[in-house]
This record gives sequence, structure tokens and C-alpha cells, in this order.
Amino acid sequence: MRAHAGELGHGRSSLPGQRTTAFPGTAAWINGSISHAVEFDDIFRDAIYHPGCPTIAAALAVAEDRGCSGADLLKAITIGYEISTRIGVAVQPSHYRFFHTTGTVGCFGSAAATAALADSGNPDVMRHALATAASFAAGLQQAFRSDAMTKALHAGHAAWVGVTAGVGAASGITGALDILEGAAGFGAAMAVEPKWELATEGLGTRYNIQSITQKNHGCCGHTFAAIDAMLDIRAQHKIDAAQVEAIRVETYQTALDVTGNFEPRTAFEAKFSLPYVVSHALLYGAVRLNAFEEKRLADAQLRSLMARTKLNADPELSAKFPGMRAARVTVALRNGQVLEHFAPCRKGDPEAPLSDADLNDKFVELASPVIGADAARRLLDKLWQIEQHDVASLRLTAL
Repeated sequence: MRAHAGELGHGRSSLPGQRTTAFPGTAAWINGSISHAVEFDDIFRDAIYHPGCPTIAAALAVAEDRGCSGADLLKAITIGYEISTRIGVAVQPSHYRFFHTTGTVGCFGSAAATAALADSGNPDVMRHALATAASFAAGLQQAFRSDAMTKALHAGHAAWVGVTAGVGAASGITGALDILEGAAGFGAAMAVEPKWELATEGLGTRYNIQSITQKNHGCCGHTFAAIDAMLDIRAQHKIDAAQVEAIRVETYQTALDVTGNFEPRTAFEAKFSLPYVVSHALLYGAVRLNAFEEKRLADAQLRSLMARTKLNADPELSAKFPGMRAARVTVALRNGQVLEHFAPCRKGDPEAPLSDADLNDKFVELASPVIGADAARRLLDKLWQIEQHDVASLRLTAL
């Protein structure tokens, strides 16, 4: 916020919780970044991608600026999800070796949503918005392998790119229409042998927004199956952590590449530490926002459990990534007892979706510290009925 102080108080796009506005591009940048920072956003598993932050941040900013209806907002978000997730599937898994998909593919989600609002139903605007956005797709994975703030900015940058490209296309700016498959295009530069046929498979009959993973833990999604397995063991056996001899986690290789940090020093690093979050799940029975407070980071018992944890890549699970995100957790006790649980998916995945009550609780947990519990519940009631109202009725600037 301080970095953009001179841009605030202008325009009609809100910055919820800040009681001010900005022009759409700036609002999308700030809201997209903030919403990605706590690691609680949604996932499209097959594309290794968080579509919500860039797509919704852009769509909301443009919808407020243009006085759109809630139904138009939902339609634009759906279009952004559909187009971007399909592009994401086509370039994975090789794209994820170096790139953060939310920063790269997220540009297509935000551009598509913006184009849908800026000039609904105009295929030329949509094509050129996507083509221009592709040139600005960026986000290197190294950003979340260190204690940097950059990762969250990937989502904000993608949202800003989409707003700029979409509004520009509606005003006549053109892009290279072969930017995806061209010899020097997105696919050639950022993937190994992209499978573009996957981008149109089931188009019009299968909608990817119906297959989104909703996060149930406040950390990296690659750790979730292991957390779920540990929570199941804890619930069934009421383990005393002092009796734990060793913990073994077997999961897919990418999870270890991204979250194999045994010595996290900060909240950000702990969110990307499989030993930390699995040990926290055993000790406290959850991995929510309070798991990354300073007193938890310094918990000696938690650190002791981490030192007794081993991580192993399972070849079969590695081969099934990204379509399957599974983990097996084994807990050996000092009395010789061995407890084991295999989680074939994550709670919140399409195979095990969160309930509406789960989603309501999550919303209130995240929004209450910013706008207060009563305001959060009132806003939640409006959001469940947004298709019946204008976006302005949310009165987000007043929050």
C-alpha cells in the first residue's frame, strides 16, 4: 500500500479493508497480491495453478469501475477460469520446473475476465487481450524458495497485466494471435512439447471451475495430503507427541522440491516446509493462520518433531503428479507401535470438497481480522446472492 500511496483515492475500484479506491489496474495489482499472500487461495490441480487471485482481482476491479452486475462478474470470472486453466493444463508439468503458474498463466485468466467485462461477446477483443497478456506472463519459481515477498506479487502482476491487456484490446490494441503456439511463443519458451489439444478437450461440456480445490490449510498445497494423513492418524489414535520416535512422509517429488525445508526461520518459509506443517498438525490438530505466529515458529516441541521427520519421494506418486496429489504418513512410537495413513487426495480437492459451512468458516476467519466479524458475515450473506445484485451493492470501499 505504501508503495502506491500516490495512486490511492482515485477511480472506482475498491481496496477492501482499506476504505479507499484506485484505478482498476492498481486495484487489481494490490488486491491480487494481498489475496495470494496468506497462501489460502484456490487451486486448479491439473495446471498447478491458483486461478482465483489474478482472475477475481482483475474481474472485481473492472466490474466496479464499469458498474457491472453481479451476474456479469460471475460470468467473467468463469470465463477467466476456463480459458486460463485450459492453457495451464497444456503446458504442464514441464512449465512448473521453472515458472510459477499463477504469475504466468494467471495473466490469461485476468485478461479473459477483463475482456468479457470490457466488451462482452466480442471475440476479437478476447483474442487480442489474451495475445497481449501472453507477452507479459512472468513469475519465476525461485521466488518462493526463499524468504521473499515476490511470490505474492506474481498474482498481483498477473491481475494487472490482464486488466491492462483487456482494456487495451477493447480500445483497439492488437496482439500476436499465434502467441501460444508460435515458434517463439509462450509454449515454445515456457514448456517442453506443450499439448495444445488438451486446451480444447471437453470444451463446452466440462467446466473447470467445477473442479477447483479449495484450500483447507494455510500453507503450500503440496503439503496438504501429508497434513490430512497426519490429522487422520491424530484423530484415530490420540498421539502424545512425546511418544513419537519418528515420522516418515512419502509423497511426490515436486512436493519435496518445493517444501523440503527442515529449518524454516520465518512464517513464509514455514508455509513451504513440509516437516513444519506436518509436525504442527500432530501437535495442534490444524494448520491455519495461527500456525505461523512467532510463538509457534519457536515451539521447541514442534522443532523436535521436525528433527525426527524423514521425507521420501515415492516413484509411483511422482509419476501421477500433477493429476494426483497424495501422501503416506507413518508415525513410529517409542513403544514399537507403527501408525500409518495414506491420503489419496487432499480435503478440498474435487474428490473431497469442502462443504458450504467449511467455506463460510474460512471466509469469516480470513475477513474478520480485516473488517470485523459482523461485517464479514454481512458481506458473506451478500456474496452468496451476488448474481441478483450489482457489484456496487457490496459497498466494498466502506469496509
